[in-house]
Amino acid sequence: MRAVTLAQVPGSPEVTEAEVPRPEAGEVLVKVAASSVNGFDLGTVAGYLQSMMEHRFPLIPGKDFAGTVEAVGEGVEGFAVGDAVFGVVTKAHLGTGSMAQYVAVPAAIGITRRPAGVSVRDAGALGLAGTAAFDGLALFGPLEGKTVLISGATGGVGALAVQLAAARGARVIATAKPGSETDFVAALSDAEVTVVDYTQDVSAQVRAAAPDGVDAVLHLAGDLGELTALTRDGGAVASALAVPEAPEDRKLHTVMIRSNPTADTLTALAGQVASGALKVPVNAEFALERAPEAFAAFGGGTLGKIAITVA
Repeated sequence: MRAVTLAQVPGSPEVTEAEVPRPEAGEVLVKVAASSVNGFDLGTVAGYLQSMMEHRFPLIPGKDFAGTVEAVGEGVEGFAVGDAVFGVVTKAHLGTGSMAQYVAVPAAIGITRRPAGVSVRDAGALGLAGTAAFDGLALFGPLEGKTVLISGATGGVGALAVQLAAARGARVIATAKPGSETDFVAALSDAEVTVVDYTQDVSAQVRAAAPDGVDAVLHLAGDLGELTALTRDGGAVASALAVPEAPEDRKLHTVMIRSNPTADTLTALAGQVASGALKVPVNAEFALERAPEAFAAFGGGTLGKIAITVA
């Protein structure tokens, strides 16, 4: 099969021939139609995850997938050959990812059926970013009437989080540069989103919009300490990049986001996409054979998600 592979890390992704994986007990073999590039994948290529997870070479990156079930392993129930599915590769090691024509994934978590109203491309870009946004916001509890600051709103996770937070009744403040970035964020939701320019004084802009401080911060980019200081006492800070710290007297709830792509979460996200309530912000698309270009585009900065289609 054709696959994106890394001979080592740090390394450069190449498209080569690889063996088709066999589904082990409890696994499903998926014929991949679409995937996407995430920050996790860039971290893998850069070698940042070497001390965190086992690496198996030649290493196939990729967490997101959408396609059809090709085969099921021993003991698998609930999935059959031909089912349209999508999800997130949840294996404990890196090396057998989804940027390939086939991927074997656990059936117990990280996979669910793709509704007819969700395109293969969108499903292949939804899983990891959608779960991170969904689970990150869930850490704040009910959002109705709360002011939520989303730092890093132009990325895949941030763009989905803006929509999810606004749909749950939050007042959203989001970071973006003037121009195409601000236009992109403003178009994500029918609700009004206050956009602050992260190239200028973020603190001054946020305090002008929320003089008493924000109720919650979703940290996906920017200075975590500065953003934490903008949170009112008793508020919450969730970061995808580091463990937030705050003085005890601030009484802040601080936590690092740990996305958990359960079937329930994936199904809920797909349902919102199918209904039109949630847009998967795919702004660029590359064929598998051009995946190295997709990595370069992601590293150079892009709005929303970069999809990879697999012939």
